[in-house]
Amino acid sequence: MVRGKTQMRRIENATSRQVTFSKRRNGLLKKAFELSVLCDAEVALIIFSPRGKLYEFASSSMQETIERYRRHNRSAQTVNRSDEKNMQHLKQETANLMKKIELLEASKRKLLGEGLGSCSLEELQQIEQQLERSVSNVRARKNQVYKDQIEQLKEKERTLYAENARLCEQYGIQQQAGTKDVRENQAYEESSPSSEVETELFIGLPRSTLT
Repeated sequence: MVRGKTQMRRIENATSRQVTFSKRRNGLLKKAFELSVLCDAEVALIIFSPRGKLYEFASSSMQETIERYRRHNRSAQTVNRSDEKNMQHLKQETANLMKKIELLEASKRKLLGEGLGSCSLEELQQIEQQLERSVSNVRARKNQVYKDQIEQLKEKERTLYAENARLCEQYGIQQQAGTKDVRENQAYEESSPSSEVETELFIGLPRSTLT
C-alpha cells in the first residue's frame, strides 16, 4: 500500500521544536562541512535560531564568500538588463523592417499599375520617371546583350573560317567559294548594323488603331 506524503508543518510544542532545531542544525552544519571537504566547494552557511542566535559555517572566509556572492549577483543583474535592452532593440529593428517592407510592397504595386487611384499628380509623375529610367536601363542592357551575341558569332565565324582554310590547305582544295561567301557575309553585316534593330518601347494603343 502506497502512503501519501505527509505535509510538513510547524511543530507546536516549544520543547520539541527546540530539540528538532538543534538536531537539524547540527546535521546541516555537518553536511556543509562534508560538502566543502569532499567536493572542494566554497560553502558558507548562516542560520538564525528562533531567538535570533547566529550559527554559521564557512569553508574559507564568510566575508569573502558573501562578497563573491554579491559580485555574482550584480553581474547576473547586469546581464539580465543587457539582455532586456538587446531584446527591445531587436523588437524596434523588426518593427522598422516591417514598415520598410510595407512601403516597398506599396511601391511595387504602384509600379505594376495597381492602387494608383489615391496617388497625387506629383506621385504619378515620380512613378512615370522611375518607369522611364527602368525602360532606359532595359534597353541599354538589351543592346549590350545583342552586341555580345554578335561578337560571339563573329568570333565563331572566324574560328570556322580558319579551320576551313587549314583543311583546304591540308587536302589541296581551293577556298575561293568559301572566301566569296565570307566576303558577302561581311558586306551584309556592314550594311545592317545592330543599332538599327527596333528597340523602342511603345505604351498605349496600337498605331494602326490611331489612324
